[in-house]
Amino acid sequence: MRGVCKASAVAVVVVSLIVALSSPAAPQSSDKPAASDVGVTADTIRIGVVADVDNPFVPGLFKGARDAVIGGAKYINANGGIAGRKLVVDFYDSKLNANETRNAFIEACDKDFALVGTTALFVTSVDDLENCKDSKGQATGIPDIAGITTSLAQACSRVSYSTTLIQVVCDTLSKDPPTQQDNDGAYKYYVNKLKGNAHGALLFSNDTADARREGIANLVTAKKAGVKADVEQGLSARDPQSAFTPVVQKMKQDNSNFSYLAMALNSAVQLRQEAALQGIPNDKVVWMCASPCYDRKAMVQEGTTMDGEQITLSFLPFEEASQNKSLANFLKYTGRDKADGFGVWGWASAIALQQVLGDVVKKGGVNAVTRANLIAGLKNLHDFSAGGMVATTDVGNKINSPCFMLAQWKDGKYTRVHPTKKATFDCKKSNRVTFPAPASG
Repeated sequence: MRGVCKASAVAVVVVSLIVALSSPAAPQSSDKPAASDVGVTADTIRIGVVADVDNPFVPGLFKGARDAVIGGAKYINANGGIAGRKLVVDFYDSKLNANETRNAFIEACDKDFALVGTTALFVTSVDDLENCKDSKGQATGIPDIAGITTSLAQACSRVSYSTTLIQVVCDTLSKDPPTQQDNDGAYKYYVNKLKGNAHGALLFSNDTADARREGIANLVTAKKAGVKADVEQGLSARDPQSAFTPVVQKMKQDNSNFSYLAMALNSAVQLRQEAALQGIPNDKVVWMCASPCYDRKAMVQEGTTMDGEQITLSFLPFEEASQNKSLANFLKYTGRDKADGFGVWGWASAIALQQVLGDVVKKGGVNAVTRANLIAGLKNLHDFSAGGMVATTDVGNKINSPCFMLAQWKDGKYTRVHPTKKATFDCKKSNRVTFPAPASG
């Protein structure tokens, strides 16, 4: 028996030698890093993060995205960097302003290798992204690994790839109307819970044309899943609580049992405060909010106002960090006090950069770190989940994930509602739906 094992071992060695001699030479680890493109030196890779932070409307809006990209760079650097280089992060505050956003893109084009975690609501043009020249003077474009995109031009740009949901099927963008894509799993869950009789307030943001378009599409998804609209209205994050008075009056009149708000957290708080003022009990209505309501610090400050709020998520709740290593690293390197729902997508974008460039280096060596190779790698990034902490998404094909989960804010903490098993998502293929984009006028 010992002789057979020895003969097998010799055979393995021979086969390995044959394969090695017949295969092309792989890039050698002894290759020395050198300047390979804009923002890339022998020692560093500069990346930029563009986010709306300083603004008079929602101060600090996407600060979490900025902090998470910085945290992601710290994590990557602490674990060997990328291609023998350390990441350096430049922050550009787009300030909820189209001009500031464009200026950020222009400056980053000249200075940074790529944009990571972009979270800017006023992307009115992608020309500065797509026409950005590389170190050879070619209009390769600057890779944009976006956190959240609301602009269709950005979402469907040849240089932009988002780690989270985009609402349009990009191949249909030139059609009238284009095809919308969404996830209706959370709505169907509550329609079933309410025995097919879910009806109430469906509210969306009208602060920008893109926000209005996305919000209306969310409401169409809810209605297609079986929710009846007692009142359907667009409001602004700048509106006072009194703007919600007629909404709540209509809910009382129709004995509504459901509410979905596709707006900022402050608007969700105003809705709930108005409901309490008019005497609607917390447990009489399924109060449903999107990921902006996943903000522990802000929720705690509201006392019992938001008790019972249902939040639909496409990332794992932070309370489950012990079940997911990537989530634990996100909280560790970003800082628990800085981590929020928007930050998840900044972190996921940094991990996507690490993953794609890791593949690029394996194939082409440490000096294959070029903008063209990163864009090509992002196009081939499929089944991405940032280590299982976000809903698995086909980033390269820009196809929405069918995965979601539900959490509830109760007694000062978030608890998992569905699915009940920790560190999991509901990923039924039927959750992903498509339909002609609704008019947003």
